[in-house]
Amino acid sequence: MSTGESPAQPKPAVETAAEGERHRAPHDGVVLAFPDGCRRLAPTVPGPASGQLQHAVATGPTSTPAAAEGIGAREAQLTQAARGSWSALPFADTAAAVEAGMLADAADRVASVIQIAPAAVITVVDDEHTPAPTDQAAEEQSGPGIAVAAAVGEAAATVQRQGLPATVATPVDWAGFGQVIPVLAGSPGAGASVLTAILSDVLQLAARCALVVDTADPARSGLAMAARSEGPWIPGPHPSVRIRYSWRAQALLARVETSLPVIAPGAVPPPRFWHPAVRELHATVVDIGHDAWRVSAHPLTGAGEWLRQGSPAPRPVLVVRATRPSLMHAEQVLARLDAWIEIGAVAPPSQLVVMGAKRWPPGVAGVAGRRVAGLLEGAVFVPHDPELAVGGITAQVTPIQTRDAVTPLLRSWGLLPVPDGKDKRLIRKGTRS
Repeated sequence: MSTGESPAQPKPAVETAAEGERHRAPHDGVVLAFPDGCRRLAPTVPGPASGQLQHAVATGPTSTPAAAEGIGAREAQLTQAARGSWSALPFADTAAAVEAGMLADAADRVASVIQIAPAAVITVVDDEHTPAPTDQAAEEQSGPGIAVAAAVGEAAATVQRQGLPATVATPVDWAGFGQVIPVLAGSPGAGASVLTAILSDVLQLAARCALVVDTADPARSGLAMAARSEGPWIPGPHPSVRIRYSWRAQALLARVETSLPVIAPGAVPPPRFWHPAVRELHATVVDIGHDAWRVSAHPLTGAGEWLRQGSPAPRPVLVVRATRPSLMHAEQVLARLDAWIEIGAVAPPSQLVVMGAKRWPPGVAGVAGRRVAGLLEGAVFVPHDPELAVGGITAQVTPIQTRDAVTPLLRSWGLLPVPDGKDKRLIRKGTRS
């Protein structure tokens, strides 16, 4: 209800010249008026003596790598550096190189960044001169990010061009790898690394010669602790990319290593570089440790090369959790693979494995799309193991109940003999020691 009185007007953020003159606190600091109407003590600025201080000016923030304009400009510089050795470097590899460059810049600036209020920058001017502004563009151009982005991009370009097929549907000769079993996660955290270890344990306990391939970036690998000790490494397709061989019991574990900050998707060595100097391999189990969403969009290079059609035909395994979100994620991954499957470039997933469950919970299987639904009938369930769930994959043999769950599958593929009673007891004798 109106009282006829004029409402009190808020005090202007920018005061008149008389009111806005510099005020000095008892300790002789500078007090500034900010747009929110508050007065704050200006940060202490080393340099000019108090007698030389003439005025302090509040200005807007300058363009820095933290500002939107600065981020865009820096990304453009890093993109140019990443594609310096190959202008056709794929987007996924370019993005990885740019991210590595941005991270290198951030780490380099940590020690020198001065934290100031984002609303204002205090510029101090003395009687004699005004400091010249820093040439920030020149400083950024020479930062470590440029060199890092260029190195990551060059490595990805060199490696990727060594693995490109003659044509999209060129088949691969997998004979030297035995039965290739690519393990593809249908959703984040599905348990692809765990299943890879379980499959290899069953094979090596049955005296099968198995190679385990870990394509993940070392910092993100689910098999980082799968061997008791590190073995020797061999040169890869680029000086910055190597393959290290270790033993997981009687299975040979091969992992990618790099001196670069990241393994770009295209920098994963092509399959032929992973073949060890052994007489015979019965099976090669591959943990496709990169984002399944990206791999399924372009599976002809990097970790996705293990999905390519060839002879003998690979048997890709799709790994999910017994949850609705996991099945929905898996459907989308298969939908992205559809086009590559139709033109004969990659092998379709032939087996669904459900981790951490003995059966479908009520209402879960019903959300499966048509692609996943075609794999439901023959799904293999790997039961939950509390110790494995907490500790992950270590050098210890995986629990017997998890190995028993996948043994019939490997037997149906002809990788394990049909055991008599004595042989079966020997297979079940494996322990976690």
